[in-house]
Amino acid sequence: MEVFVLIPILVCWHLYLGRVASFDCILFLLHSCTMVKNIGVPLLFFFSLVFASFSLCNGTTKNVARIYEIKRGDFSVRITNWGATVVSVILPDSKGKLADVVLGFDELSSYFNDTTYFGATVGRVANRIKGAQFTLNGTHYKLVPNEGNNMLHGGHRGFSRVVWSLKSKREGEYPALTFSYHSFDGEQGFPGDVDVDVTYQIVGDYMLSVVMRAQPRNKATPVNLAQHTYWNLGGQNSGTILSNRVKIYSSSYTPVDAELIPTGQILSVSNTPYDFRHSTAVGERIHEAQGGGYDLNYVLDSHPNKHGLSRAATVHDPRSGRVLELWTTAPGLQFYTSGKLKDVVGKGGYVYEPYDGLCLETQGFPDSVNHPNFPSQIVEPGRVYKHKMLFRFTVSKGRSY
Repeated sequence: MEVFVLIPILVCWHLYLGRVASFDCILFLLHSCTMVKNIGVPLLFFFSLVFASFSLCNGTTKNVARIYEIKRGDFSVRITNWGATVVSVILPDSKGKLADVVLGFDELSSYFNDTTYFGATVGRVANRIKGAQFTLNGTHYKLVPNEGNNMLHGGHRGFSRVVWSLKSKREGEYPALTFSYHSFDGEQGFPGDVDVDVTYQIVGDYMLSVVMRAQPRNKATPVNLAQHTYWNLGGQNSGTILSNRVKIYSSSYTPVDAELIPTGQILSVSNTPYDFRHSTAVGERIHEAQGGGYDLNYVLDSHPNKHGLSRAATVHDPRSGRVLELWTTAPGLQFYTSGKLKDVVGKGGYVYEPYDGLCLETQGFPDSVNHPNFPSQIVEPGRVYKHKMLFRFTVSKGRSY
């Protein structure tokens, strides 16, 4: 009977502290309690306090998932510290009508078991790692697979599925939120302790900056962070994005196998359905793409401006007139047209279906840890990983894109 008292105590501590490795501790304590007769509720509660103290001593802070907002005029962005996730982006269309252009949920609790990665910061390594394994400096690392035998977006408990700390909040003309997270050595199988932070800032009229940083403390490790928002510039409940016109500033891509793992090749987009060098409707050739939709990495043509940012993509929604321009420091862009969305109940009860949103995930190349010809994502202790994005929103007012 006492064991059942311990379960909710430990689970509450686990959820409150946002600790990942604690499941092993829970199993150990439960097993130990079943071996001891007449342990008593006080002693069980003492064990739970010891467990909580252990978590705190290992760098976990008392975080509770909540939603924050930054705003400038009629442009607002809401973000939760659960997964450093973008919850909403509200801005006007060409007629001044406001709409939320981000797919997601009404209730924060719905994000806790979300498998779509709506709006999330994904890592330690975004995208896929073949066989959930890699070798670094002579050591072979086995990771936690969560998509068949492969790892996707950092595993079952990647950065999108933990509570981050609110590191700082800035008010004023250029409001900002910075979230931080400590990823411990061995988390989901990755080597070394890593300190991570993500800053969301409104840097001008309808301009959202996202800056991701990571610094390993003690071991070299792969780091590849990405922002996984699903955009629908017509409004989150406006139907498919197939009429959206997209331009991707890329002349080549990394083809994938049936499991969406890169083959290691880098091929030209010429004469393929993947050629978006000129503005093209998403639905124009989508059924010619592998799997009947887009979900692949583009090798960006790097032409950095004075801020080190290169243009990655432009999206124009003809219905609303809204335009999104994306700039980045990353070498790659995952273009995903949400072909796997099905019967997901979202904001206002609207049911999301395939092609109801598109993702523009700037990133390092997928599975780069297993392809020496891809740009390396290995970060050494003392070095800082940095990934910048700028989302600039405008309205077309008759212009074509």
